Amino acid sequence: MTSETPKIVAITGASGYVGSRLLQQLEEKNLGKLVAIDTKPPPFPIHNIAIYRRDVEEPIDDLLRHHRVNTLVHLAFDSQRSSNRAEVCRVRQRNLTALQNTLDSCVRAGVGHVVYLSSHTIYGAHPDNPIPITEHAPLRPSSDFAFGYDKFLSDQIVTDFADHQNNIKVTILRPCAVLGPSAPRDLIRVFMHPRLVDTSGYNPFFQFLHEDDLAQLLTLLVMQAIPGVYNLAGEGVAFYQEITQMIQSKLLTLPPFVATQIVKSTWRLGIQARSNRAEMDLLRYPILLSTVKLEQATGYHPRYTSLETLTAFTNSVLL
Repeated sequence: MTSETPKIVAITGASGYVGSRLLQQLEEKNLGKLVAIDTKPPPFPIHNIAIYRRDVEEPIDDLLRHHRVNTLVHLAFDSQRSSNRAEVCRVRQRNLTALQNTLDSCVRAGVGHVVYLSSHTIYGAHPDNPIPITEHAPLRPSSDFAFGYDKFLSDQIVTDFADHQNNIKVTILRPCAVLGPSAPRDLIRVFMHPRLVDTSGYNPFFQFLHEDDLAQLLTLLVMQAIPGVYNLAGEGVAFYQEITQMIQSKLLTLPPFVATQIVKSTWRLGIQARSNRAEMDLLRYPILLSTVKLEQATGYHPRYTSLETLTAFTNSVLL
């Protein structure tokens, strides 16, 4: 594919939070055509777009061939959480089936570039993680953290796909938490409800990536067809105590052993489905991403810091 070849981009999960933001960005680039694939309609009008209400658990190569799609961004992912192991397995299987079917469809339809949105949580929360962590670090997610483990399994599938498809460029992105004014309001619950936090006198830090920066980066990677594996994060960090003060959340700190036992017991008994030990570890051992590789490959520097991103999100929710 030459640089003069018009981009015809298909997006799975196009009606979701990230997908809808990406559609807006790509529309501004005056591409030849956009193909939106989702079980739900787009949340707002987009010009020059073909919309399909399809579940990507089924093959989509007919759509890709029909529109001569040369780039596909796979965002379809069910992030539903549950303490019910049977439901966790069902959601996991749906996610993996959708991903594999989409990749197989890309091969059959001759798509030249595939972009997959993974997650920083696939590195796992461990006290011996390097700070910052690079793309070469081992992937050690907890199987008890369903979202992160599903992303890990998906990341492995895409990595294997890239190793065996010499004619298809593959880009894997591992962003930190993505927020902004358009983020789903229910994300505030992660910080708003009182939490049992084992911080051991430690004030953990977090990275956030602004929704506009993610959309800009995705657009840049699509337009330039840049392959590779990249961490994504805003500059700087936001400390947990800053976050709780900003949103006026109650923080209950307990000794490590007590906090761990309460969370484990209440999760196992079904008393609460918000926090388990694996999620507590994400607080205790935060993952700080290095974005040097991304900046060297793209030259892009995020416009928003982690704290500015969090502020934009909380202001939009708390107004």
